Amino acid sequence: MSSGWNWGIFLEQAPFGNTTYLGWIWSGFQVTVALSICAWIIAFLVGSAFGILRTVPNRFLSALGTCYVELFRNVPLIVQFFIWYLVVPELLPENIGMWFKQDLDPNVQFFVSSMVCLGLFTAARVCEQVRAAIQSLPRGQKAAGLAMGLTLPQTYRYVLLPNAYRVIVPPLTSEMLNLVKNSAIASTIGLVDMAAQAGKLLDYSAHAYESFTAITLAYVLINAVIMLIMQQVERKIRLPGNLGSK
Repeated sequence: MSSGWNWGIFLEQAPFGNTTYLGWIWSGFQVTVALSICAWIIAFLVGSAFGILRTVPNRFLSALGTCYVELFRNVPLIVQFFIWYLVVPELLPENIGMWFKQDLDPNVQFFVSSMVCLGLFTAARVCEQVRAAIQSLPRGQKAAGLAMGLTLPQTYRYVLLPNAYRVIVPPLTSEMLNLVKNSAIASTIGLVDMAAQAGKLLDYSAHAYESFTAITLAYVLINAVIMLIMQQVERKIRLPGNLGSK
């Protein structure tokens, strides 16, 4: 079967765009990386905030965090993509909704909708990681912080969160890898990422094996880089005496 493969297809001129088929894949690669980075920033910040809320001694705030997690974890991701792209703009104030739908470039619409959707979906998972990490810490850490005169927010900032994040570096790495893979679903609403570019290459060249092998290797490359970076982060922030430290 492999004898029929033509890897030179990537160097051939694409039918439009004044580039080669490899240029299409490279363009999709850049979009995938940009989407993953932006969505992860949202996921980390929002997930951390709701993870903290789920551990504070306030039933309303804790319930708010629980509702967020249950909502985003129990709706299929592909459905959320279409909700953010098709439904949410209709619920915004009329002037903002019209600006988003008519004034923004369609590619920007696809990117923003995908970024918010993917970021908030992953945030629900990060939230649970942060909650579990905080609750796994010895209770004496929180008590010691309050006994030293720190306020509850200061205790979280200076005592609990630094230790909690050290515990969950491996789970957060896994969530980052999942986010990169889930970004391929963004092509269903029109974002021209790697998955969409591979589909275009297949449509115009009929080289399915080459196009999807290329993006498979590209996804592996992105996730390999993430794992290497996070391994270094884990080594740098590891505290002697903590579980799993060497």
